Formats: sequence, structure tokens, C-alpha cells
Amino acid sequence: MNIASPQPEAEAAAQIVLNTIRRPVIMIGPSGLIVYANADAEDFFRSSASMLARATLAKFLPFGSPILTLVDQVRERAAPVNEYRVDISSPRLGIERVVDLYVAPVPELPGSVVIMFQERSMADKIDRQMTHRGAARSVTGLAAMLAHEIKNPLSGIRGAAQLLETVVSDEDRSLTRLITDETDRIVSLVDRMEVFSDERPIDRHPVNIHVVLDHVKAIARNGFGSKIKIFEDYDPSLPPVYANRDQLVQVFLNLIKNAAEATGNSPSAEITLSTAFRPGIRVSVAGSQDRVSLPLEFCVHDNGPGVPEDLLPILFDPFITTKPNGSGLGLALVAKIVGEHGGIIECDSTTRGTTFRILMPAWKETPVGEGNAS
Repeated sequence: MNIASPQPEAEAAAQIVLNTIRRPVIMIGPSGLIVYANADAEDFFRSSASMLARATLAKFLPFGSPILTLVDQVRERAAPVNEYRVDISSPRLGIERVVDLYVAPVPELPGSVVIMFQERSMADKIDRQMTHRGAARSVTGLAAMLAHEIKNPLSGIRGAAQLLETVVSDEDRSLTRLITDETDRIVSLVDRMEVFSDERPIDRHPVNIHVVLDHVKAIARNGFGSKIKIFEDYDPSLPPVYANRDQLVQVFLNLIKNAAEATGNSPSAEITLSTAFRPGIRVSVAGSQDRVSLPLEFCVHDNGPGVPEDLLPILFDPFITTKPNGSGLGLALVAKIVGEHGGIIECDSTTRGTTFRILMPAWKETPVGEGNAS
């Protein structure tokens, strides 16, 4: 609801639009008072518009809340900021309330700032990233064990089957070939898992992400994605990403291949690759109070039927797959690579399509966050 004076028709229409947004939105005036709150904001702060109009934001937040500092920063820099996982738990707002924030200046009203809240549970997407990385580490140990304890005996089994094939009847030869094929399949699976046990430092350099995406797109168009329309929505001014080029190719090849399989043989199948600069997006570094900036956003979007809702929270865990013959290691490996580069990967999915969003640090002469990768 608008707290300030009555609005002209155009502003009244804008108010209706804001009230349809299913996120709390407020505007802080130059004096620090809340001068606007949409309907969801009234519910969020458990206060009517008239009560909000007489209060500052600090009245509703826990003492020392970083939101107040963010508001000051946005005023000073005149630039929007995104902040993930801000704890605003308090007796007034409720326990275990964690939000993502979008804080932006209002150029037409100097000193005014708009804040949009997106409520998260305590196990939000950043925590899930830590879980994905932990799951990948568990596969690391499993892969090392399998390489030693399984691959060697399998070689003996395969060799014995080949010897038997030379002495058994034609009717039994199909069984020896079955043994050979199945041992080869298991060895192939173990080989894929061994990738997780590679803990060597990543050889990173400034990489033009658009060159990487064009390379992967060429591979797709000459192979599995030959019948799918692939669109581009690039920000040409994007700075380089500090990464390993070959590993980025592996990441996007996996994501685009998944997108192609999700769209199936539909004549309307489309994949969109997009890049953007999102200043202000920061995440916590494990084991410290530091927050690393992840301004580079890379997305792979398809118009397939979407990911089943029950799989979304565990999509990047090993052995999770929707494919009948899938191993479930592809996305786990993607999450591992992105995490080791200091980034995060998210998945948003509806029945109208799926978007995989990767946020990564930009390259600087002295890379920020180097050595913080998990």
C-alpha cells in the first residue's frame, strides 16, 4: 500500500503492479522513514501501512543488521546491490528468517532506496552449494577406493571371459561377450568417477566466456543439437572470467547436452545462452567472514518440460538423474568444477523450461578470492 500522498493515475497503476509482485517491496526515504510498502511487505513486517509510515526500517530489524549498511552503501554509490542469505531473525519478524536482498537507488527521488526481499529457509541455495561440494568430496573418496578395489579384479574377469570365448560353443559365446561388455561398462563408470579424485590446483587464466560458448555451440550444432535452435543473449562488454578454459568447456557442454535431451525431438525446441554482469552479488567464503563478489552470470535456458520439483534440492548430488541410462555424475561434476572456481550454480525450473545459472568471479590482475575455492 502507498504510504505517501495520493497518487496520479499512472502511479496508482504502478502501485497495483507492485502489489501483484509476490515479494515484499519497500521504499526508504531520505529521512530513513518507510515511505512505501506493497501488500506483501505489510504481511512480511507484520504491520499495517499506517504503522510502517511512522517507523524507520531499523525498528523492524535486529540490532546491527547489515541491511542498514547496505542502504547507506547504495545511497553513496548510487548503484544497486544484491546480497544473499541475510539473517533478519528477531522476535518481531520471527525466528529463522533469512532473506536475499535487492537494494537499488531511485534516481528520480534522490536519497530514496527501494528494497526487495526474497525469503529463504535456513537451508538456502548457498548452503546447498556447500552440500553439493561435500557430496562431491564423498565421491572423491569412493572413486579412489573403486579404482583400486574394483578395476583390477575387473581386468581379470574380462581377461578370463575372453579366454573362455575361444573354447566355448557358439551358444555360450553370447554369455562371455555379455560378461566382457558389462565389465567394460563398470570400468567406464569408475573412470568417470575418478575425475572427482583429481585434487590438483586448477591452472587458471583470464578466459573470454563468449569464445568458450561459441566453441561449445559449434560442437552441439554438429552433433547432438543439430536440430535445436540455439540463441544467444550476450553482454559484449563482459570482462574475462578467471578460469580454466577446458573445464569451462566441459561444464557448458554438459549443460547444453542436458538441455538438448530435455527438449527431446520437439520441433519447437530452443536453447538460449546468455551472459550478464550483475554487480553487487556476493556470497560468503567458507571458514571466514569474507564475502566474494560474483558479478559474472552465465545461463543455459531450455524450453523443455522442466525438472521434477522433488529433484531440485538434490539435483547436483552424485547419482541423481532423470535419464533411464544416466549415471547421475554429470551435474555433480559441473557443481564440483564451478565450486573449485569459487562460483556457484543454481537451477530454476518450471513446466515451461529450465535455467541453469552460474555465478563466477571476474578476472583481475590480482584475482580476488584465489585460494578460496573449495
